[in-house]
Amino acid sequence: MRVVEISAYGAPEVLRLAERERPVPGAGECLIRVAASGVNRPDVLQRTGNYPVPPGASDIPGLEVAGVIEDGDAAALAEVGLAVGDHVCALVAGGGYAEYCVAPVGQCLPVPRGWSDLEASGLPETFFTVWSNVFDRGRLQAGETLLVQGGSSGIGVTAIQMAKAMGATVIVTVGSEDKAQACLALGADHAILYKTQDFVREVADFTAGRGVDVILDMVAGPYVARELDCLAEDGRLVIIAVQGGVNAEIHAGKVLRRRLTITGSTLRPRPVAFKAAIARQLREHIWPLLESGRIRPVVYGVFAPAEAAQAHALMESNRHIGKLLIDWGRIG
Repeated sequence: MRVVEISAYGAPEVLRLAERERPVPGAGECLIRVAASGVNRPDVLQRTGNYPVPPGASDIPGLEVAGVIEDGDAAALAEVGLAVGDHVCALVAGGGYAEYCVAPVGQCLPVPRGWSDLEASGLPETFFTVWSNVFDRGRLQAGETLLVQGGSSGIGVTAIQMAKAMGATVIVTVGSEDKAQACLALGADHAILYKTQDFVREVADFTAGRGVDVILDMVAGPYVARELDCLAEDGRLVIIAVQGGVNAEIHAGKVLRRRLTITGSTLRPRPVAFKAAIARQLREHIWPLLESGRIRPVVYGVFAPAEAAQAHALMESNRHIGKLLIDWGRIG
């Protein structure tokens, strides 16, 4: 099978097409003939040597795929209502940039009615991440307010749509006016241009001084101290990436006096049972919203496998709005 592999740690150009043996599914797994693969920032971190592959996972990058089940554990598939021949999307711990990929059955979900395999390939990584962090860890409820740092990213556009569909108010930070307009069109209630506006002041103005209930933070570093000033009493700050650095100095007294929670998580190394539980929640609560059109795909760019380096370069440029995908049906 064809794959996109990392030939050495470095710039996007280290990604190359190669041939590998087709993987074989084991107990509790299925083999997916991949139609398309999602491109995510953890793939970029893996390419640069900053995101180690979990033990037992494929060294081929790629954390989400969509396609057709070719083979697998029939009993495990039946238990979740799937079978050989079904179109599914799946969250994987690696191996997604390939024509065939093995996935734990519990991490597979049917391609939503009305969605193509290509569109569905951009679902798992962001939807599993947002559900786990915004709704499980962050405990966002209807009527509360969410601040998303980086509203135009794949995570951001997912968080906007999921939170709005669940009855929350959404504020986002973005880097440009066109990104602000895109986020507002997706349902965000307020967009802050972080390069020219102080997000702490903007949040205070928009919420009449109350603050937000949950913050989804992909920056960390010096943002953390400022984010504490954005939180309402009993607010929750959820950190899912550290693009601004791993070190943060905070005023602990604010945490105590206002009963704030600072938490965070990474998804890739978590056990299959944990991810399977998220899949069940998504299928129950979110899949009907996808099929009804209340949440829609936001695809910015589609690339041939041979263009994976271009996809990574675009990801690193932060110019995109929404998802970047690799289409295995394209020649090259």
